[in-house]
Amino acid sequence: MSIGHTLLGILETGPRHGYDLKRAFDERFGHDRPLHYGQVYSTMSRLLKNGLVQVDGIEPGEGPERKRYAITDAGITDVAGWLGRAEKPEPYLQSVLYTKVVLALLTGRDAGDLLDVQRAEHLRLMRELTRRKQGGDLADQLICDHALFHLEADLRWLEMTAARLDRLAKEVRG
Repeated sequence: MSIGHTLLGILETGPRHGYDLKRAFDERFGHDRPLHYGQVYSTMSRLLKNGLVQVDGIEPGEGPERKRYAITDAGITDVAGWLGRAEKPEPYLQSVLYTKVVLALLTGRDAGDLLDVQRAEHLRLMRELTRRKQGGDLADQLICDHALFHLEADLRWLEMTAARLDRLAKEVRG
């Protein structure tokens, strides 16, 4: 995820302080990975330097002065361009899981056990996401669906790999 573009998009709804940007980001996008304050301020500094935001006001606070940021026309153009570009699909051609299966086979370990352990972990996470989805708002439901569809694809790969383990072992050890 582009944090800079996401913060710019939030600023398009109106000027905000860094604290407000972090809170808005975390509410919408940071359920599993909230932003650190330092990340917000370093990103805002870069966006300011690149002319995509401007300081809209400075207010005294109990600590350091609070800058209120506003998006510039260049920032709006940048967000529009980012939103209009397709994301590159991630083909996962070099997955850690595949590497573990091959290494297990190379070293004489039971790759089937590895696949079973991974299958159990995927199913555990799918149950957790399904519970979250059932109790969540529409945003939670959509993000959980996205994750669940990816996990389902992983499970299909685990099953297909398990069915081909003998053949793969011959090729790897050959």
